[in-house]
Amino acid sequence: MGSNRGGSMMDTRTWLAGNGVPVTTISAARARAAAAASPSGLHTGEVMQFSESFYVELKNASGASAAEVLVEPATGAVFTEYGPAMMWATGTAPYAISADRATSLANAWLQTNAPGQAVGSTDVFPGHYTMDTVSGGNTVGMLSVNATTGAVWYHTWHGTFIAKEDA
Repeated sequence: MGSNRGGSMMDTRTWLAGNGVPVTTISAARARAAAAASPSGLHTGEVMQFSESFYVELKNASGASAAEVLVEPATGAVFTEYGPAMMWATGTAPYAISADRATSLANAWLQTNAPGQAVGSTDVFPGHYTMDTVSGGNTVGMLSVNATTGAVWYHTWHGTFIAKEDA
């Protein structure tokens, strides 16, 4: 999958080093993520374009969500997404929180912290759920819910939502 870069808190697990070629489209981000995921037997799922990066869901051979990566637009580097994907990925540990309960917790958190937003779609990842957030029927962001503790983590690092494409 890659190697660890040492240094600051924002350093992450690199799946594919940047090649200096800017990534400006969802299809280009999908291609970079696919190249990074292929050696691990994974393939791309949903790709979301935000103002700060591209988010890509990686799936295993059976189609289950396995990992989340970001593609850096300026360089094409592919690395593990910040936050839950790095800190809550627990492999196959049993989930104490169901997807329905996670959705309820997320919606309650959004009512208090991001009024007008609600949970859209939910994806199950090892150790957590990642959910698109919507407002007025339009995707606006993402958050994750820990599958053991129910903690909610809003994805502030993406920036403004631009577009998405499901695989």
